[in-house]
Amino acid sequence: MGTTTNKAGTGLPVFPGERAAHCPFNPPAEYTRWREEEGLRQVNWNGHTVWAVSRYEDIKTAMTDPRISAEALTLQSNGAHEGPNAPDIFPRMDDPEHARLRRMLTKDFTVRRVDAMRPRIEEMANGFIDKMVAKGAPADLVPDYALPIPSLVISLLLGVPYTDHGFFQTITSTVMNMNVSREEKAKASREFFGYMLELVARKEREPGDDLMSRLVREHVQTGELRRESAAMNGVILLNAGHETTANMISLATVALLENPDTAAALRDTDDPKAIANAIEELLRYLTIVHSLVARVAKEDVEIGGQLVRAGEGLVMNLPAGNWDPHFTDRPDTLDIDRPARGHIAFGYGVHQCIGQTLARAELQIALPTLLRRLPGLRLTTPFEEIRFRNDMSIYGVHELPVTW
Repeated sequence: MGTTTNKAGTGLPVFPGERAAHCPFNPPAEYTRWREEEGLRQVNWNGHTVWAVSRYEDIKTAMTDPRISAEALTLQSNGAHEGPNAPDIFPRMDDPEHARLRRMLTKDFTVRRVDAMRPRIEEMANGFIDKMVAKGAPADLVPDYALPIPSLVISLLLGVPYTDHGFFQTITSTVMNMNVSREEKAKASREFFGYMLELVARKEREPGDDLMSRLVREHVQTGELRRESAAMNGVILLNAGHETTANMISLATVALLENPDTAAALRDTDDPKAIANAIEELLRYLTIVHSLVARVAKEDVEIGGQLVRAGEGLVMNLPAGNWDPHFTDRPDTLDIDRPARGHIAFGYGVHQCIGQTLARAELQIALPTLLRRLPGLRLTTPFEEIRFRNDMSIYGVHELPVTW
């Protein structure tokens, strides 16, 4: 991508960069240079001049240094919820408040809870494939399979009516679009927040067996958590819960179709450990969260040989970190046999993605199920014509026309 015309960051490279059309799975070529240069690289991110942290070890250091704060509100805010009465948002808080709020949510994302959901997720995956086959080829895998599985899962978990999924998917698309104005994003964010605030009120009147009902019963009604904070964290979970996994399913499908031997190996194994490792490698290789992890220095700190002054912002360049040759050999190769643990696709440290166990389960089920049920799956459009999401905060594809 060129350079920005904004006053802040004028003349600096825009972050995230655009992945090349001929190799859309690779991080932008300039990220390699940024890793190799001394210090950090200043970039324009959302109109802000910030430091891009691109080396694997530097990212881990920055994500765990207590002098670097997640409370980067001036960098991350879209103008919708600011001021002294703004809701508490756990991913944008530091410990101990971050840990206090996060603990209210973690019991719904434990390994035991997720394992109990696996049969239902398998049922969903097969059900959406049945619908797709009954409708007949060709199909768009994004709305027909990749999106509805995580949307339905997170809706059930939160207690959100799945019938409303069209509304929150439209809102999320606006909020994630990097070409949409700050004002439009703020309007969409307010609508989403209003929707979730109404849901909190409904759960007070008519509680169910879901996360939002439990949050209301155990923390809102006790006075421990404001309704506004419950609603906003519901927005965060709903947003992340379907948007990230949906894009990962669709983008991983493209990558597997372009690597037929890898696809065959994943299709033919029933070894849970081999499947789990394959998903970890796909997460590393694709790293779809390419622009959202922002931090701010609370005091002067040195990262990667670069002095970062108090008040300066940093953005974690996760795709570059996961392709750092100091982290893994041949990072540009999709190798589902390599030991893939240790990647930073879910972040690092105390702010790692709260839903990563659920996301892993969805991917471990959705991708092998798709390959086994439709062994002849193939693109109906040339690979070069697929529209990749360079314009969105979460990378992926806009649509994925397939037949079988």
